[in-house]
Amino acid sequence: MRTSIATVSLSGSLTEKLEAVSRAGFDGVEIFENDLLGCPLAPEQVRGRAADLGLSIDLYQPFRDFDSTSPERLRANLRRAEHKFRLMERVGADTLLVCSNASPDAVTDDDLAAEQLRLLAERAADHGIKIAYEALAWGRHVNTYLHAWRIVRAAEHPNLGNCLDSFHILSRGSDPGGIEAIPGEKIFFLQLADAPLLAMDVLQWSRHYRCFPGQGGFDLTRLLAHVLRTGYAGPRSLEIFNDNFRQADTGRTAVDAMRSLIALEESVSETLPGGASIPPPMQPSQFAFAEIGTSEPTRLGSLLGVLGFARTGEHATKPVELWEQSGARILLNRVLPKAARGETSLVALGLDSPDPKASTARANSLLAPVLPRHRAPDEALLNAVAAPDGTELFFCDATNPLWRQDFSPAAPPDDSTGSVQAIDHVVLAHPWDQFDEAALFYRAVLGLKPHESVEVADPYGLLRSRAMTNTAGTLRLVLNMAKVGTRGLPGQHIALVDEDIRATARRLLDLPERVTLPIPDNYYDDLQARFDLGDEHHRELRELGLMYDRDEQGEFLHLYTLTIGRVFFELVQRIDGYQGFGMINAPARLAAQHAPSSADLPLEQ
Repeated sequence: MRTSIATVSLSGSLTEKLEAVSRAGFDGVEIFENDLLGCPLAPEQVRGRAADLGLSIDLYQPFRDFDSTSPERLRANLRRAEHKFRLMERVGADTLLVCSNASPDAVTDDDLAAEQLRLLAERAADHGIKIAYEALAWGRHVNTYLHAWRIVRAAEHPNLGNCLDSFHILSRGSDPGGIEAIPGEKIFFLQLADAPLLAMDVLQWSRHYRCFPGQGGFDLTRLLAHVLRTGYAGPRSLEIFNDNFRQADTGRTAVDAMRSLIALEESVSETLPGGASIPPPMQPSQFAFAEIGTSEPTRLGSLLGVLGFARTGEHATKPVELWEQSGARILLNRVLPKAARGETSLVALGLDSPDPKASTARANSLLAPVLPRHRAPDEALLNAVAAPDGTELFFCDATNPLWRQDFSPAAPPDDSTGSVQAIDHVVLAHPWDQFDEAALFYRAVLGLKPHESVEVADPYGLLRSRAMTNTAGTLRLVLNMAKVGTRGLPGQHIALVDEDIRATARRLLDLPERVTLPIPDNYYDDLQARFDLGDEHHRELRELGLMYDRDEQGEFLHLYTLTIGRVFFELVQRIDGYQGFGMINAPARLAAQHAPSSADLPLEQ
């Protein structure tokens, strides 16, 4: 697989983009004209810089509004083209992307379009350059790939072929199966882009919302399979117009881009022989532990204690405590990473893997290398990789949890005071420029299934959320992103399975100091309007501060603790197979967390 990416897909200067693309492991680039025009280097120097970095310059783009025009405009266009051909010779590009005409004065005449494109191809051939003709989804008359192919076929010139762009094909709802009617040698270039499924003007959709394969709703696996069946042997190239990517870190965006191509190639290899071969995904079965970094271990330990956890171990060589209750395990690390900025934060997750070595190998294949980690000679070998938000993911042996032997016993587990059974799900918070990257990471590296993104109202903006689960539904991860206007990052939280949440709620209410999040009475008034649960049941929910939801499978009860730093806990009880996360209650919960009375209240020491 040869890989390429358009420079417009990344932020920064042209030289910064070339360096990032090379570090990420791409083979080549498409030079977007504006990047070259704004570069202080001469075209020959850009060519040399790319060569030094091991990059080919696969395409120069775009050349707009050439075909289907008047004789006067044609002469001007040919003059413009000659200048571009000479520039391309200097920069070392041998293929020019020509977009179908989108101007209002374009003429509806396929024969004329073929004649003019043939003339352009003849001129290009004199410079050793090929013309890749692309149907823009908003082209004035040519806006489908098969229409563009008919014009190329009619022109009959060896230096004229098609450029196929997945966005232009799939955004119009075109069937990609027709691609197989195009000979592979006449597909001069392939551009890949995913996108969320939106109902909006296609030009604005393309210019602002494209994303990397696996981050949107297009079936790129099927499209690429059709392209490869033609015999196409050129690069798989990414052309992404995205407002977030143009502001994000250049290096990590380039890595994210390459990861998306590797994952896409793997998905195609499942339907075509001879595809990419990387270690298969090893879906984690459950959370082995959640690790919290804190400078307030006593305060956090007090909260865990009232929730029914016992401090059962102390790490032999690290300032880490093990707290347990039944199958739920929380580590408290008294050393905060720099990224936490002094706030109590969720810093690591232990994932029970059926094959930790294979999980590590797959992560490495998808550009998530093992993190350096100090380990004493007699400590368990526990490899970790970094998720996009910096959370460390440890691959643990589900059948032989040797990591627990690194903790000297502090006290035996005591499950008599609590009814928590396990970790139900974990919610991680991401900055705006890492949300799509995180969804792709967990999908590709861990093999988790992404659910639809949802947006919920926050008193200071909007919260976007997306759940990821394993096939069995035994491991649930939720990714949150705060949109413009919210106050900093949303909180991180650990949801715990509680088999008797009513008894837990009563016990917590009897404490001398409040530890649970108070929910406004208005929420319960609305709940009574939405669900007819009987007056007694509604009185109980209000009294205990329990939130409620229901789906086709069952019911859901949950409550939240107050927040310490950035972390809070949720207790959940799923009844009769409820599958959701109580998302309908999120606006009321977020408003309660923003209320001054619930912000970081002290716990009894």
